[in-house]
Amino acid sequence: MKNKTIEYILSSYPRSRPPITEAHKKVFVDEYQLNRSGKGILFGAIELLESWQHRKISGLRNQKSILEIGAGSLNHVPYEPEAKYYDCIEPFSELYKESPYLKEIRNLYADIEDITDSLHYQRIISVAVLEHLLDLPNVVARSGLLLSPDGVFQASIPSEGGFIWGLSWRLSTGIAYRLRTGLDYKSIMRHEHVNSAHEIIEIIKYFFNTIKISRFPLPSSHLSFYTYIEASSPNLERCNLFHDENFN
Repeated sequence: MKNKTIEYILSSYPRSRPPITEAHKKVFVDEYQLNRSGKGILFGAIELLESWQHRKISGLRNQKSILEIGAGSLNHVPYEPEAKYYDCIEPFSELYKESPYLKEIRNLYADIEDITDSLHYQRIISVAVLEHLLDLPNVVARSGLLLSPDGVFQASIPSEGGFIWGLSWRLSTGIAYRLRTGLDYKSIMRHEHVNSAHEIIEIIKYFFNTIKISRFPLPSSHLSFYTYIEASSPNLERCNLFHDENFN
């Protein structure tokens, strides 16, 4: 994919998810909530590793207005105690309806297109979400338009497409999932992770003029579990043009 141009990448959207079986669908919500719970040795270890993503995102604490894309169970909210306004995008209400942090959210949206143009945020964040989005370029472009002039777009993602990331889930979550359900976890990964880390980075580079990247634990796409992206100074002409072509 590294030889593909940004034009080729953009032309591949919107994408469709590879189908999963009815058996996979029946356990999907329970498995997601189990994964987010941190219960047990395996999920506790995963939660500990994933905390790097939350800590990197929350490192910028001087901005008071936050929009989180794909807030899930609202598990990032406690990392942002200084936020004055915290809005979220999450279409799957089953994930957050019983969260103790729900009372701390100002606005909850099902889609980024539901947000009025008059709202702007100093930080737009996402934690392990961008790899899931079927309309990723539009979400990034729209994020650029919703940022305040001094705003920052922050994303942490798994190093999808890298050697260590692929090996790690196959030897941990994949085995545990099969033991619990008797089902193949690779089907879930193909269904859920429709964007590689390389594609995500290239799309953010296209819509933002300034971008910083760091990885954990080593600074290599193939030797890391997670990648952190920090972007600012959106190219508003590109953001407007792409969004207008796709949603107007």
